Amino acid sequence: MKKTFNATGICYPDEHYMVNIDERLEQVRALIDDGKYFVINRARQYGKTTMLHMLTQKLSCEYQIFSISFEGLGDAAYGDEWAFCRKVCGLLYDVIFYGETGEISDEIRETCHNMSLESANPDLRTLSNFISQICIKAFKPVILIIDEVDQASNQEIFLNFLGMLRDKYMKRKSRPTFRSIILAGVYDIKNLRLKMGEGENALYNSPWNIAAKFNVDMSFSAKDICGMLKEYEKDHLIDMDIESIANLIYDYTGGYPFLVSRLCQLVDEEITKNGHVQENVLSWTKEEILTAVKKLLEEHNTLFDDMGKKLADSSELNQMLRLILFNGKKIPYSPDEHAINLGMMFGYLKNEDGSVAIANRIFETRLYNRYLAEDVMENAIADAAVLGRNQFVANGFLDMDLVMEKFMIYFTEIYGNSGIEFLEENGRRIFLTYLRPIINSVGNYYVEARTRDLRRTDVVIDYRGRQYIIEMKIWHGDEYNRRGELQLAEYLEDYKLDKGYLLSFNFNKKKTAEMKKIYCKGKTIIEVVV
Repeated sequence: MKKTFNATGICYPDEHYMVNIDERLEQVRALIDDGKYFVINRARQYGKTTMLHMLTQKLSCEYQIFSISFEGLGDAAYGDEWAFCRKVCGLLYDVIFYGETGEISDEIRETCHNMSLESANPDLRTLSNFISQICIKAFKPVILIIDEVDQASNQEIFLNFLGMLRDKYMKRKSRPTFRSIILAGVYDIKNLRLKMGEGENALYNSPWNIAAKFNVDMSFSAKDICGMLKEYEKDHLIDMDIESIANLIYDYTGGYPFLVSRLCQLVDEEITKNGHVQENVLSWTKEEILTAVKKLLEEHNTLFDDMGKKLADSSELNQMLRLILFNGKKIPYSPDEHAINLGMMFGYLKNEDGSVAIANRIFETRLYNRYLAEDVMENAIADAAVLGRNQFVANGFLDMDLVMEKFMIYFTEIYGNSGIEFLEENGRRIFLTYLRPIINSVGNYYVEARTRDLRRTDVVIDYRGRQYIIEMKIWHGDEYNRRGELQLAEYLEDYKLDKGYLLSFNFNKKKTAEMKKIYCKGKTIIEVVV
């Protein structure tokens, strides 16, 4: 069977190009061997279900595995205790008769059959006894895996169910129960947003304060991506600079599994047409990866749709992301801060040297595009950029000098009389609002995370294989400006570029808007002051 890249559902090693996760499976196995109760909480489409499936395959010879999912149960399943317990019994029944748990004893099948006949309305006590009977009659130690536990997060009966599991787990030395319990979902079980009113605080800790810490890194490293691409290269008899391409994919995705797989899928299926390229021509080039990035940023998918819903639900997180992106706000990382906690769980944020940062370039650019699209509805400078867009392209390439010159003119005309506080807060947002429609049909852009702060931000533009670096900063005197020129020259050297752009927002009342050319450390810098 011809292998493909898969960005939806479970990945199967014999059908899909995959990162090797054997080492991660061994880390999870160690928790199971130690009899731990733990939660695999990672963001959406982070490989949780694939990991659970491969665990079942790997461990079924040594353990009796009951792997169920709460996905799609529907509200009726949580109507009362009996409805919920019937559903759980039904899920266990399906595993016993149709699942991949390994050899099932006749006694367990008989117990399950009798259960279905004798108890039309099972309660939690009945369900608990059913579980005990399964564990007594199993040939091997029993593992319970429940995927998509988030689906039940605001249901009181789910709390009671967890309490029952906790009680059984705590008594595992004296009574038959599961050897290990694994819950999987986006939320850490301790962070489920339960809305039960009175009594919530009393219930908040007890059902799950026994959960072991899950520290397995499920993101993909550049080395992981290399291994996957090597297999693809061998199958398709093509030649690619694997290490360089893997690093580029990692730079844009931060190793987020869905984003890695989707980028590869776009290159394979839509850009190189399943690896069919001209003989002796290097395939999977930087330009093809950047084209895939552009396609990914423009598409609707469940991950981005979910991002929109999450931001609509949390104004606090939404505001924090805006401050980081447009104001260069350095927010100290704190696991106790609610908005930070949400952003980390959803995969939008990361802890970078003690400060909160956007998790990867894909998310960052998608968020920029989202916010700029919201702002552009009432932004005159975007209209000016759209009307003059054709003049900025010469011979297929971006005339960046003209882009900067026209920005200086438009900015001065539209915002010249605005207050200092407004411009300090919005200057960089205004420039990105102006830039986006100019490059949007062809190029990509991202903000270099290592230089984004309250005083300085570097924008990197990729347009038809050429890169342009624009440093944006707030004017803090001639000496600070000279340091900015030196920093930009060093940054251009890192990117192997000879020319860059310095955009200074100067709030001195006597300043003059100007554009000039300077030379610094062998580099040409076009400096624009507005």
